[in-house]
Amino acid sequence: MGDSAYSFSLTTFSRTGKLLQIEYALNAVANGRTALGIAATDGVVIATDKKFASSLVEGEGVQKVERITKGSGFVYSGVGPDYRVLGECVRKGRKSAQAYYREYNETKPVGQLVKSTASVMQEYTQSGGVRPFGVSLLVAGIDSDGSPRLFQ
Repeated sequence: MGDSAYSFSLTTFSRTGKLLQIEYALNAVANGRTALGIAATDGVVIATDKKFASSLVEGEGVQKVERITKGSGFVYSGVGPDYRVLGECVRKGRKSAQAYYREYNETKPVGQLVKSTASVMQEYTQSGGVRPFGVSLLVAGIDSDGSPRLFQ
């Protein structure tokens, strides 16, 4: 019996001690386009390569770098359709950042954006009927004290 018997469940370990759904998601990220983040003392830069496998894909419709607040943004590497599903989380992140600004009159800290996004991604790792995202995010931003932040 091969490892394929273990690949349908998120919580079943293979004979080698691996969760194959997690391995598949990590391989999808490794096969994706490069995303790069650089944190300096006075700012953060995120960038990515935006090439398409087919000439039938319209480039203007694909956003790999998303602005969340005035001082923060996401860039992804991995499976594009998974990021579009995670895009709902991006919209929720924007709404929560707006709610935070209305409540506290300051920009939501980048660390809190990361925690809320990571919790959604973790739910997909542990829930039944779904699979882990084949996407890795770089979250970059400037906190209210002016310090640059970069998270993977």
